[in-house]
Amino acid sequence: MCTVTFIPYNEKIFLTSNRDEKSRRPIAVPPQSYLFRSGKIFFPKDGIAGGTWFAVHENGNVLVLLNGGFKSHGPAPLYRKSRGLILIELAEHETPFNFFRSISLEDIEPFTLVIWENENLFECRWDGEKKYAMHLDKTIPYIWSSVTLYKDDVAGKRKIWFEEWLANQSACTQNDILHFHRFSGDGDNHNDLTMNRDGKVFTVSITGVEISETKAEMTYLDLLNNKTYLQSIELNKEWAGR
Repeated sequence: MCTVTFIPYNEKIFLTSNRDEKSRRPIAVPPQSYLFRSGKIFFPKDGIAGGTWFAVHENGNVLVLLNGGFKSHGPAPLYRKSRGLILIELAEHETPFNFFRSISLEDIEPFTLVIWENENLFECRWDGEKKYAMHLDKTIPYIWSSVTLYKDDVAGKRKIWFEEWLANQSACTQNDILHFHRFSGDGDNHNDLTMNRDGKVFTVSITGVEISETKAEMTYLDLLNNKTYLQSIELNKEWAGR
């Protein structure tokens, strides 16, 4: 939920997310398939609200959530619905980007959403009052850091790490990217990609997906239990348009 990268490489795209959470939050359920009206959606499930921060639809759409819109905010005492449940609603829709622009987000906590939809890349933000939506260039890499945990200077430093790492890659595989997400930084535990702030907030998992023309390979690293879960998803693009 808190660090996301997008990398296009050799007719594939890679989306990867580090989830940073408070120590008291229950462990998430590893990714599995859930059947919805629009088809199968694969995602890890949050242990409280049952939502998610990373979803892959069998039609090839991918949605990844980060906390916060443009700046850090003070959470309200009660929100109408978890952002993770909003993500599932969007993932179930044939065109998540259009649905984001029409759905009511009143009384929903601010968030940033990266959407890969029908070979297009979008960035969507909700700041608690207004929506913002942008069509991004899918041919270049991106990195996002959650505004609720990382100030602008730290986000800028992480972008430099990302760019330097990319410049030194002769090839790019899912394992390479997962390694970057797990081990990159300068030794500052508070702000490295896998972070730990005095045992109160820390990176609990890394989720990555490799999307090709016919399938998606999803990898979930449970850092708390040192376990790896793999999901191979045969894309069924016939669902699109139903």
